[in-house]
Amino acid sequence: MEKEVVVVVGPQSSGIAHVVSHVVNELHVPLISFAATDPALASGQYPYFVRAIRGDDSSQMAAVADIVTYYGWREVSVIYVDNDYGRGGVDALGDALEAKRGKVSFKAPIPPEADAATVVDLLVQVSMMESRVCVVHVSPDSGLAIFDAARSLDMMASGYVWIATEWLAAAVDSTRPAADHRTMSLIQGVVTLRQYTPDSGAKRSLTSRFATGQRNRSAAVNAYGLSAYDAVWMAARAIDAFLDDGGNVTFSVDPRLQHETNGSSTLRLDSLRVFDQGEQLLQKVMLANFTGVTGDVRFSAASRSLVDPAYEVLNIGGTGVRRVGYWSNHSRLSVAVPTPTATARKNGTRVDEQRLYSVVWPGETTSPPRGWVFPNNGRLLRIGVPYRTTYKQFVSKDSSPDGASGYCIDVFKAAVALLPYPVPFSFILFGDGVKNPSYSDLVSKVADNYFDAAVGDVSIVTNRTRVVDFTQPYVESGLVILSPVKERSSSAWAFLKPFTLGMWAVTGAFFLFVGAVIWVLEHRFNPEFRGSPRKQIVTIFWFSFSTMFFAHRENTVSSLGRFVLLIWLFVVLIINSSYTASLTSILTVQQLSTGIQGLDGLLASADPIGYQVGSFAKSYMMQELNVPESRLRELNIDQYASSLKLGPHNGGVAAIVDELPYVDLFLSTNCQFKTVGQEFTKSGWGFAFQRDSPLAVDLSTAILTLSENGDLQRIHDKWLSPGQCASSQGTDVAADRLNLSSFWGLFLISGIACFIALLVFFTRILCQYGKYNPGADEVAEEESPVRRPEKLRSIRDLMTFVDMKEEEVKRAIRRKSSDDRRDRSIGSSAGASSFSPSTV
Repeated sequence: MEKEVVVVVGPQSSGIAHVVSHVVNELHVPLISFAATDPALASGQYPYFVRAIRGDDSSQMAAVADIVTYYGWREVSVIYVDNDYGRGGVDALGDALEAKRGKVSFKAPIPPEADAATVVDLLVQVSMMESRVCVVHVSPDSGLAIFDAARSLDMMASGYVWIATEWLAAAVDSTRPAADHRTMSLIQGVVTLRQYTPDSGAKRSLTSRFATGQRNRSAAVNAYGLSAYDAVWMAARAIDAFLDDGGNVTFSVDPRLQHETNGSSTLRLDSLRVFDQGEQLLQKVMLANFTGVTGDVRFSAASRSLVDPAYEVLNIGGTGVRRVGYWSNHSRLSVAVPTPTATARKNGTRVDEQRLYSVVWPGETTSPPRGWVFPNNGRLLRIGVPYRTTYKQFVSKDSSPDGASGYCIDVFKAAVALLPYPVPFSFILFGDGVKNPSYSDLVSKVADNYFDAAVGDVSIVTNRTRVVDFTQPYVESGLVILSPVKERSSSAWAFLKPFTLGMWAVTGAFFLFVGAVIWVLEHRFNPEFRGSPRKQIVTIFWFSFSTMFFAHRENTVSSLGRFVLLIWLFVVLIINSSYTASLTSILTVQQLSTGIQGLDGLLASADPIGYQVGSFAKSYMMQELNVPESRLRELNIDQYASSLKLGPHNGGVAAIVDELPYVDLFLSTNCQFKTVGQEFTKSGWGFAFQRDSPLAVDLSTAILTLSENGDLQRIHDKWLSPGQCASSQGTDVAADRLNLSSFWGLFLISGIACFIALLVFFTRILCQYGKYNPGADEVAEEESPVRRPEKLRSIRDLMTFVDMKEEEVKRAIRRKSSDDRRDRSIGSSAGASSFSPSTV
C-alpha cells in the first residue's frame, strides 16, 4: 500500500478482507474481492469493498435453507470455522431457516487451527444431538478433515445428511481430471453448492489456457479462479474508463499518520498516501457492464455485489460429481438452468415450482433420510401427565413402572409402538393430587421446555396451538351444557303444542277459505253443493274440515274444483305428517323439562354456571361468550350432581358447561340429568409437543392408523364402557314448535291455485252472462209501475245468474240463440213482402 496503489484485487478470505477493508477505507482505494463472502462486508462500514462474486453467504445460506425445507427437515446442526467468515455464515443460515420455520439446533465452532482430536470431540457432540442434518461451513484447506473424522465416527452412514457450502465444490474442482480416490471416499453422498457460471467460449478458452500453462497438470480453475479473472478485468476496465474521462492519479498525505515520523514503528504508516480520486474510480468500478467468463458482470446498486446470484446443487457420488438442480434468487430450487431476473419476470417463472433430481445420500440410499433421531445423550423424553383426582379412567397415577395409566396413556403407548424407531420416555405427573391441575399451565410447561410433551386429556384450543404443536385428535370433544331435568305429567292440552298460535290460526283460516272456494267452483255444477242457505253453509264447513282427514264425502265434478282440491290435499298431507311427528316428539322425547333449553337461554339468564376444575371452559365463557366471572363456579366432577340438584337459588348452579367426553361419562351413571341444546364448540384431545417437533407429525400418522384398524375403539371400550343410563341418553330435551315460517310456501301455493281457479271461473261467468237474456223478467220489469235503479237491477240479475245451474244457463243461452235466429228469419220474410209487385 505504500507504493501508491489505486485498486486492490483480493483477498481470498473474509477474515483478511475485514482487515484490508479498514486500510483501504482510510486510503480511499477500491477493494475488489473475488472470494470474501461474509455478508457483513456489504455493510456501510466498508464503502470501498466491492464483491466480484455472484452472491454472498446470505444467498448461499438461503439456498441451503431451501434444500432443508424441500426435504421437510426443520432443524440442522452447523459445523463452522470459528472466525468472521464462519460466524457470518451461521447467522445468515439461522435467519434463512427462521423465515421457513426452521432453526439451527446446535452450533459446533471449530477453531481455525484445530487438530484432529478437537474435530473429533466436536463431532461427537454433534452425533449426540437430535438433528441428523449437518451443514458444514468451513474453509477448503481444513474442511476435508471434518469428513475424515466423521467417517471414523460412523457419521457418514445411512440416516445422516451432509450439506457443504461452496468451499467443498471449490476443493473438488481444483483438481483435475478428478480428486483422488481417498478424498472422494470421504464425501460420498454429500450435497454441496457451486457458483453457477454459464458455459461460454471465453470460459472454455480460459480453462484450456490455464491447464496448458500449469506445471502441475492436476490443477484446475474453480469458481473462485473464474471470479478472480473477471475481477482483474473489472479493475482494468475501470482504470481505463477513469483515464479516458481525463482523470488524474494523485495522492496526498494524511496528517493523522505523521506522528510515526520518528521511525520507531515497523509499520511505517507515515509512508502511506491517500488516493485523491478513489471515490471516482470506485464509481467506474460500480458501472462495470461486460460479459466475462462468469457471465454478465453488472453490479447491484444496493449491495455492491454482482446481480443474479445462482448456484448449482451438486451430489457427490462414486468418483465424480452429479448436478441435481440449480438455485437462484428468483426461481429458488429448480432443474432448469437459471436465467437473469429480467428474463424470469418476463417469462413468469413461478417460485413455488420447487424441484430437484434424486440424490444419493450417505449409505448409498436414494430415500431422503428422516433427518432426526432421539438424541443419544441418555436423556429420556420428559412427558407431563395431568394428575387427575376425578374420572381416573382418562389418566391417573398408578403403581406401575410407568407411573401413570388410563385411556390417554394407552392410546399414546399404542401410537408409539407403531413408530419405526424407539422412543425412550418417562411420565412425570403434573399436579398436587388434591384437585385437577390447570391444563393451560401444563401446556405452558411444554412451551417453556420444562416438558418435552404433554400426554392426557388435553383439549386442542386456539390459544394453546399458538405455543405448542398438537397431534391429530384421538377423541372428538366440544363444550356442551349439562342441566337438571325432571319428569312432568302430560298436559291435557298437549295436542295443541305442535303448532304455534299463529300456525293454528292460519291453518284454520285456510281450511275455511279453501272450502268456500270449492263451494263457489262446484255450486253451479254439483247438486251436493246446492240447497237452502243453511244447508250450503253447513256443507262449506263440513267439506273444509273433513279434508283434514281425507274424509270428505262430496265429490267434485268441475275441473277447477278438482284442481284446487288436489293442491289443497297435498298441503294437508304435509301439515298432517308434520303435526304427527311433532306431537310424537312431544309425547315421547320431551318427557323431561328444564328451564334452560340451550346456549341462548343460558346466556340470557343470570344464574350461576359451573365448570370443571382446570378446564378451558372458564376462559372460553369469559372471553368468547362474555359471561361475567361472578357467575362462574369451579367444581369437581363429583360435585356436579349435588350442585345441579340444589339449583341456582340454593347455593348450586343452573347448568354446567364441560367437555363432551366428561359429560358422557357422567351421564352414564346419572340418569336424572341431560345435555340441552347443541354442542357449541368443536375440538378434540391431542398430545402436545414443543413447536416444530417432528414427533408430533409421526404420532399423528400413528393415531390415524389406530383409528383405521379399530385399535382406538377397542382402547376406548376398555376404559370408557357405557353405564346403565347410556341407552336412554338423549342429546336434546327441547322440541321446537312448528310455526308459520316452515309452511308459508305451501300456503302460498294453495292460495295462488285458488286465485287462478276463481279468476278463470268468474271470467267464464261474465262471458256467459253477456250471452244470457233474462227474457220474461225484463218485460215484467218494464211493465211494472215501480222502477228499480239500473245498477241494482244488474247486480241482482248477475247474482241470480250465478246461482243458476249450469244446465239451466246453457239451455237459456241455446234458447236465446234459437229465438234470435227465428226473429231474424221472420224479419227477412217481412221485408221481402213489403217490396213485392202486388203491393206496388
